Amino acid sequence: MVVRLALLGDSMAAGRGAQRRTETPAARLADQLRADGLTVTTRVFAVAGARSSALAAQVEAAVTWRPRVAVIVIGANDLIHHTRANRAAHDLAEAVRRLRTAGAEVVVAPAPDLSALPDTPLGLKPVLRSASMLLRDCQIGAALAAGAHVADRDHATAEVFAADRSLFCPDRFHPSGAGYAVIAEALRPAVAAALQAHEDRAGAARRTSLTLGETTSGSATAQV
Repeated sequence: MVVRLALLGDSMAAGRGAQRRTETPAARLADQLRADGLTVTTRVFAVAGARSSALAAQVEAAVTWRPRVAVIVIGANDLIHHTRANRAAHDLAEAVRRLRTAGAEVVVAPAPDLSALPDTPLGLKPVLRSASMLLRDCQIGAALAAGAHVADRDHATAEVFAADRSLFCPDRFHPSGAGYAVIAEALRPAVAAALQAHEDRAGAARRTSLTLGETTSGSATAQV
């Protein structure tokens, strides 16, 4: 069976900053799954500049494709435009619930730490870090409550990016191809967990269907 993997969110989900298509999150995640012996197809619904409020439209487009796993990368533009953290988290949770209702398992990559960006003035770093952490915490809580798998919960990638400027592309905001490799690796455990959860849900549904069929058959036989 082909694994359909959808990517939603902002320019990071779309892979802006990568020099080659093979370096984008979609390509790197697909390569990981193929290395595990799976057949994978990907589709990107993410839009550059998107905030969490834009997820609803992306989700409606994605559910018609019926992905098995949907990866949402969102939050940077909410930080830039000072979206209230609880509002952004609410919109994210709604997106997760809609995707799950449509049968997909969902992986969420919460907001990046903008204080890790190169050339950020030292005086701004504490402010940016505080805002980033507030949004991340709200996103993580809302996403988990809605049934998502959350990647990079320990925020380890921020330290990696802060220590290595080569992980940023020339605009010094978006990741480079090497940066997307770090992000894809951080996503990997959550994507694997999402695939397993999808299999578990499908198996439970099959068992329920068989049980109902046996019950119906038994009732019909008894009536005869």
